[in-house]
Amino acid sequence: MKLAILGAGDVGRSVADLAGDYGHDVVALADSTTATVDDAGIDIDGALERKLAGDALGSSDLETVFETDYDVLVEATPTTLGDAQPGFSHTKRALEDDRHVVLANKGPVAERYEELRALEAASAGSIRFEATVGGAIPILSTVEDSTPQAVTAVRGVLNGTANFILTRMAAEGLDYEHVLAEAQDLGVAEADPTFDVDGTDAALKFVILANVLADGGFALDDATVDGIQNIPGSALDLAAEDGRTIRLIGEATRDGVRVGPRLVPENGPLAVTGTRNIVQIETRNAGSLHSSGRGAGGPETATAVLSDVGRLPPL
Repeated sequence: MKLAILGAGDVGRSVADLAGDYGHDVVALADSTTATVDDAGIDIDGALERKLAGDALGSSDLETVFETDYDVLVEATPTTLGDAQPGFSHTKRALEDDRHVVLANKGPVAERYEELRALEAASAGSIRFEATVGGAIPILSTVEDSTPQAVTAVRGVLNGTANFILTRMAAEGLDYEHVLAEAQDLGVAEADPTFDVDGTDAALKFVILANVLADGGFALDDATVDGIQNIPGSALDLAAEDGRTIRLIGEATRDGVRVGPRLVPENGPLAVTGTRNIVQIETRNAGSLHSSGRGAGGPETATAVLSDVGRLPPL
């Protein structure tokens, strides 16, 4: 497949870097200001070197990307809420041009799911979005293989930053602010960690899962969301006395989405530590299925993108 990649952050750069290992060619790579384009395949090493050096990716603009001879648009621009722009418009343009789209951007799938599916139905192209939920963990493909109709619920831990903070608070008896500062120093938390610690990031992922289960009907505003900012260290100490701990747990069903701190058994499957993620997929026919791993990171998320590309039919 010939890939056009929008977004040159960790995920977009990793997709470009790994695409050749999966047998794909990259014909365009763009960030928010410039693009490098070549129908015969771009110089990936040169483009990545320029990006990391702070130079322009190339001399082309975004419009040129859509004019290239590509099969799959990889939408890896930053997630935005509400109208989910510009990711939604990028996806719409590619589908209207009868091209495939693989999304790492959660916004369009969480906030405008029904519109995406309508655009897909009118297109020769398809959309896939494994990378929007849980990085490299095969969550959506497992739901797809089980058939969404046979899945009754999906729950678990889908934010590594919040999980790291809760793990450290429990293990070291430290308070939230102390561990947050440590996480920021280590690069586990962003300078502005709000998206992670208030539950928004996890909620977007579970909204996507609810949309898959119910074939639409949900957006972030429909989710009930609580974060971890107000959990005192003493709460984790008390939980430990009872053989339990606290994790930021999300749940998606056909009835709705809930995300918030929950008590879980200290040695139970949901008590993953550090930045690790885990999901439980409850099915009618196969019982409870568990998948765990790193839920973020450039190379990890890129593997989900490229796995999706491999599942697409020829145009």
